[in-house]
Amino acid sequence: MSAEHDVAIIGGGIAGLSAALSIGRLGYSAILLADGVPGGELVKINQIDGIPGHEDGIAGYDLCPITQEQAEQFGVIFTDHPAKGIAPSDDCWLVTSDESAIAARSVVIASGTSLAKLDVPGVERLEGKGVSDCASCDAPLLRGKVAVVAGGGDSAMQEALVLAEQLEKVIMVVRGEALSGQAAYKNSILDHPKIECRFSSEPVEVIGDNVVTRVKIKNLVSGNEDDIAADAIFTFIGLVPNTEFAGDSVKLDETGRINVDLFMRSSARGICAVGNVRQASPHRAAAAMGDATAAASALDMYLTSGKWRET
Repeated sequence: MSAEHDVAIIGGGIAGLSAALSIGRLGYSAILLADGVPGGELVKINQIDGIPGHEDGIAGYDLCPITQEQAEQFGVIFTDHPAKGIAPSDDCWLVTSDESAIAARSVVIASGTSLAKLDVPGVERLEGKGVSDCASCDAPLLRGKVAVVAGGGDSAMQEALVLAEQLEKVIMVVRGEALSGQAAYKNSILDHPKIECRFSSEPVEVIGDNVVTRVKIKNLVSGNEDDIAADAIFTFIGLVPNTEFAGDSVKLDETGRINVDLFMRSSARGICAVGNVRQASPHRAAAAMGDATAAASALDMYLTSGKWRET
């Protein structure tokens, strides 16, 4: 089968969008397969820090559309049909979705991660009824109320700070003995009068008839349990890499992320992986953008010379 495109990009987060822009600028034909609106989880974020030229941060719902528009100016095609599978086909790769099969000479996997689900009683039943993962979406509905945030990393801290702008109180429930992530977020959390941190603790049940009314918390040191009156719980307890569609095409590490070298090249000839889905990702938007630039450079060499160093 002859290739329809030089590059197929799987995933529409900032890593995929940046890869599309970098590859488009190099003059290659590219198609991006995304699940819904390009931007992924970042479109929910009010402020992304660490992006050069944006000292005060930039909203994800601004950064992602801008990057998409620039990529489209260089001829990149965008589809809203996520990849369901990837397999070798003659001298190219075949990327399948529910709508079509796309043949490409090379592939960038930028499928990112999904939020790990909190597996305790009440979560599934009260999803969308006080159980959420989008502070910017739901904070206006909770003005003057109390919410629990499960998790202690960057995402949890960012969401807690967004919630604290409108809620009466935010209680962070953290499994570890301290917050993890960027110092700027930690300092803001610990100094915030509306945010309380409960360390060495985890939610064990979400309670409510039709909406969340309480969250049961367990102290992991003492074993004691405590019911907290709360109107919502936001869960940010970890990330699961989205690699199920890849099958055996690429090698994964022990966490399920894709093994890559310094140029983002995977074990499979012609496939790069960028952003949170690749091994040892720092989970920063700026890092994902850098990954995309490295991958575009590697694929430029591959598409020009046909040379590929196996990892």
